[in-house]
Amino acid sequence: MKEFEYKHLRDAYGEILVELGEKYKDIVVLDADLSSSTRTAKFGEKFPERFFNIGVSEQDLMSTAAGLAIAGKRPFVSTFAVFAAGRAWEQIRQSIAYANVNVKIVASHGGITVGEDGATHQMLEDFAIMRVLPNMKVFCPADYYETKILIRKVFESDGPSYVRLSRAKFPVIFDETHDFEIGKAQVLKEGKDLTAVGVGITVHGLLITAEELEKEGISIEVINSPSIKPLDGETILNSARKTGKVFVAEEHSVIGGLGSAISEFLSQHYPTKMKFHGIKDIFGRSGNATELLRFYGLDPEGIKREIQKFLKDNA
Repeated sequence: MKEFEYKHLRDAYGEILVELGEKYKDIVVLDADLSSSTRTAKFGEKFPERFFNIGVSEQDLMSTAAGLAIAGKRPFVSTFAVFAAGRAWEQIRQSIAYANVNVKIVASHGGITVGEDGATHQMLEDFAIMRVLPNMKVFCPADYYETKILIRKVFESDGPSYVRLSRAKFPVIFDETHDFEIGKAQVLKEGKDLTAVGVGITVHGLLITAEELEKEGISIEVINSPSIKPLDGETILNSARKTGKVFVAEEHSVIGGLGSAISEFLSQHYPTKMKFHGIKDIFGRSGNATELLRFYGLDPEGIKREIQKFLKDNA
């Protein structure tokens, strides 16, 4: 099996914020007393006059960002995903999404890979509650390099966006040449027996699984879908027509996430056999990131096991 380098997505975020801040003087960055963890501290050190620590007051964080956007600034807002998407949801709905203002919410520490902080801090519902909001775009990058290009493209887009990043390091699967386009998925490996769609950490697991199953004569088409909303229905539809079966893996509840978004689309255009693989309508638990991915079957071995079962049940 190929050896992968591991890097923090939030390091990429901190670095690209500084790059953008040097070029665009209207960028402001807001944090809720977690700038060391979210890596917005990098921007604060370089541009202290454009950095605002709002303190442990996430509702104020979002409302202040909305006001700065209305005043002509281009705000990036960061805190942990459980606080950004959860505690401040009403302010995001009323002041950012409803007003359709140009605020970029980049939330770190999403998913079960938050690890030892446990269920209270493992945000597994953010794709669902963010994508349901009109005007809100929702993204989750697969690695360090995709984070960099995604943040840049999100900044260049108009209107509100939500980006989920991780606490743990993710395997590096791309390089500096990798590109990202809002509303587009990428076919990373072509296949004919199954369409496997991933987002975030699961993209790595799907690539490993596809490589291993190819040795057994099973051909898996792997699609990376960092753009959850808008969804690239066309790419997924074309693949589903070819394979007839769709498997979705995500570090999120199986209710309301990427799998749900794909099912909503395919049910109207090409009803297809589907399997949602994620967190099965339960809360997380404490443990290190590697242990938790294994426990919930979201490591390469668990993903392979679920794909094999899905193919067997639908042979």
